[in-house]
Amino acid sequence: MFWKMLIVFLVSMVPVIELRGAVPIGIGLEMGIPEWAVLLIAVAGNMLPVPFIYKFARKFLSWGAEREWKPLKKFCNFWLNRGEKAGKKLEAKAGNGVFVALLLFVGIPIPGTGAWTGTLAASMLDLGYKKSVLAVLGGVLLAGAIMLFLSMGVFGAIR
Repeated sequence: MFWKMLIVFLVSMVPVIELRGAVPIGIGLEMGIPEWAVLLIAVAGNMLPVPFIYKFARKFLSWGAEREWKPLKKFCNFWLNRGEKAGKKLEAKAGNGVFVALLLFVGIPIPGTGAWTGTLAASMLDLGYKKSVLAVLGGVLLAGAIMLFLSMGVFGAIR
């Protein structure tokens, strides 16, 4: 059981896949983990990188974008542009409601709108650490509830 829980935890930490993939894996593959536990494990795994992303991702990406090694430079520029674009899009749509916009951005489970991108966008906008983490946590909980509901219905896991 521990190894199955660890799989759900680790999958929820992977960028792009995140909780949106971990919850269906935990429920759909009938791992024997209770649904509430799948959700808690996936939320914990998805949130673990958030403080590090907020504190260090922007610095690392800026550093890498200035390097001469083309693969690193290309990778860093891609993610800097993506984070900046997401941040500007959030700011344009939300105005003063950036907290709610960030929460919804992270909470609607579609590819490219998870905790990683949301946190990077928040750090680009300088929203503040506490505000950013709380908005991302709210979004991760919302996405988790949506994915749990969809996974239980789609995979017939309601017992």
